[in-house]
Amino acid sequence: MYAEWDTMDTILAVRDAIATKYPVELVEANEDAYGKLRTLRPAFVFNIAEGLHGVSREAQVPAMLEFLQIPYLGSDPLTLALCLDKARAKEVLSYHGVRTASFVLIRSMADLEDARVRFPLMVKPLHEGSSKGIYNSCVVRNPEELEKEVGHILSMYHEPVLVEEFLPGREFTVAMLGNGDDLRVLPIVEISFDALPAGMNPIYSYEAKWIWDRSDKPLEIFSCPAKLTEAHAEEIRDLCKRAYRVLGCRDWSRLDVRLDAAGKPHILEINPLPGILPRPEDNSCFPKAARAAGMSYAQLITAVLEIAMARCGVPASAVVPRTITEPV
Repeated sequence: MYAEWDTMDTILAVRDAIATKYPVELVEANEDAYGKLRTLRPAFVFNIAEGLHGVSREAQVPAMLEFLQIPYLGSDPLTLALCLDKARAKEVLSYHGVRTASFVLIRSMADLEDARVRFPLMVKPLHEGSSKGIYNSCVVRNPEELEKEVGHILSMYHEPVLVEEFLPGREFTVAMLGNGDDLRVLPIVEISFDALPAGMNPIYSYEAKWIWDRSDKPLEIFSCPAKLTEAHAEEIRDLCKRAYRVLGCRDWSRLDVRLDAAGKPHILEINPLPGILPRPEDNSCFPKAARAAGMSYAQLITAVLEIAMARCGVPASAVVPRTITEPV
């Protein structure tokens, strides 16, 4: 249930990184957050709140901040809600000609009767992140497997199921920093499925992310920079830039990309709240890409913070310690 949430190790690492340059306060993204933010009136918020309830949970804290007119890091409520709805995001990408796998949306078992699909397929919950609900069994190759997996997700997550074309090629994750003409693509990370246990499907499943790949025994599952020709790397970078802009991402995002049988890249998902686990052994892809670009963890955190502050027109001089006269 809490797989999307950051651990205290990550929260404190972000705090300590920001504190190398700016004063910082922690605010828990719970029911008391609005009152605390209203009292603190921070000059700027480094938002990493995933939320808990509802399909627009990632948009809740940014919406509070906009109501209070407090500038913050990252994408706005609309983009955060859109990207967490995998089908809506794919519809917008498709409308703008950004390649993404074909799909159908299943809201009940009855929808399977009219679904026109071609196997193999990938089955996943519509509104989850951090590989929640994406298991090794989610690659299905016949109607019986499809029915079983759809039924499991419907009963477990109580939300629609995305059934999409399974792309058989290589998979990458692409970390991006910046806005407008200053948008920067960090070194591309490839997911090497040869590191998975024998016989497993070549996907970055929940088992791969949280069970088989452990900080005390990390899988050799990533390579960065990915071994690509410059032409192929540029094609992936261009696709990700287009998706980032079409969906209105700001400051940073991580995009998952997979190749089809012809080697053409397609957008799998967009993560405008990227995972940022601080320790290299945790295999967190955004910090991994940053390290490959020569950035320490603290440099990554302060860099994206200052990118966001510049976008909002908040000078560094505005972020100063302040005396709080009311209890927080």
